Amino acid sequence: MHDLENDHDRYAYPHRVLHWLVALVLLLSLATGLTLGYLGFEGTMERLGRTLTDLLYTFHKTFGVLILGLMLARVVTRIVFVVPVHEPPLPLFQRVVSSAVHHLLYLALLAMPVLGWLATASGGFPVQFLHWNLPGLIGRNDALSEQLFLWHGRLGLAILALVALHVAGALFHWLIRRDGVMKRMSLF
Repeated sequence: MHDLENDHDRYAYPHRVLHWLVALVLLLSLATGLTLGYLGFEGTMERLGRTLTDLLYTFHKTFGVLILGLMLARVVTRIVFVVPVHEPPLPLFQRVVSSAVHHLLYLALLAMPVLGWLATASGGFPVQFLHWNLPGLIGRNDALSEQLFLWHGRLGLAILALVALHVAGALFHWLIRRDGVMKRMSLF
């Protein structure tokens, strides 16, 4: 474990742990969401059967609730802990792109589970976390549900693009610039 007092160029350890937990859960959520979105309910049922289809939906909803909770914790750690400055400073273009991608990811990862929650509830489906049903927050409205699921899917594709930009930037700094930016968020 690192001494937080000597890690001035790194994010606080809780923030780093949350970053990687969100990354892991997001990958699982995107995998289940893209599968369900591509195959649809009927296609998933035909290929996987009722039990696995229900399990995929339950996992996807659970991952969404986890992402919402983890992202709220990330917002708190971002407020509570000092964000380290880049040493040496990044060029202006890289700072602007990095900041834009990070802020858009934060917004999207907070909005996405809320859209999914509302779309699910307004469709008359259970909002689940593992085996518990959570409050739906809104009543059934099939037209609203259809629109919310549409936006949920579009936002999922936007998140995929933002994650690709984020990973590309990280790889650029790690493999090409070799400027220590990756150390800021590494766990070890």
